[in-house]
Amino acid sequence: MIVKEKVAESGHWYSKDGSPAYTTVGANGNERATTLRDARKLGLLPSVTTIIGLLSKAGLDTWKQQQVLLAALTLPRLDGEPEQEWLARVMQDSKETGRKAAERGETIHAIIQSFYEGVYIPELPPYVKIVEEAINTHFGSRLWLSEKSFAHPDGFGGKCDLMSRADFYQKWDGAVVDFKTKDTPLDKAEVYFEHIMQLAAYRQGLGVPKANAAICFVNGTTNEVKVVGVSEEDLQKGWDCFSCLLKFYRIRNNI
Repeated sequence: MIVKEKVAESGHWYSKDGSPAYTTVGANGNERATTLRDARKLGLLPSVTTIIGLLSKAGLDTWKQQQVLLAALTLPRLDGEPEQEWLARVMQDSKETGRKAAERGETIHAIIQSFYEGVYIPELPPYVKIVEEAINTHFGSRLWLSEKSFAHPDGFGGKCDLMSRADFYQKWDGAVVDFKTKDTPLDKAEVYFEHIMQLAAYRQGLGVPKANAAICFVNGTTNEVKVVGVSEEDLQKGWDCFSCLLKFYRIRNNI
């Protein structure tokens, strides 16, 4: 299957024209990940998820703790094994679970992105069409743009999974969608406040401050899809909180 590579946004940087600046060329001439020092020197902007990453994420933190507990249960301490070595094995095993989950999520994102960009996919996973139907049911049929990057004058950048500008003939309003992958039943999937801040920042960054916004949850194993919209009141609150967090980040990091 040939799909576009999905690059995670977290920890990434953007130029002031909105183009991604994920890597830079070091003094040795080799390409490497862009650092905070590079960003200060080049005048780059932090991503939305970098800003939100300052906050503790209750759902993710609980999941990580559960993975550590499960790893401890399935990896008993060996005879004569020092405690620190056992703990290191447990932590490594729990991180491996998270790494595999992240890889599955990136693959699902990449396939959906490719679909919306018209890239040919020989064996289209069932969840892709279900995603399209669910989004069309929630927002109505419209033109969508995948992976649109931006830079905002307030000093942040980002890239939105899916967005639609308002139609010239007023057939539809603007819209932004972010995909979240889950390995658990979607009846328990819920939108956290950091998701709301993310959508609110995307609306502002993309120049559609009144756009409708939603999280689209996808379980690639069961082919479940769930679209959850966010109210305008919550989005306004999310933007206010994101703005405060952005100010804190820029002051703390001198950027």
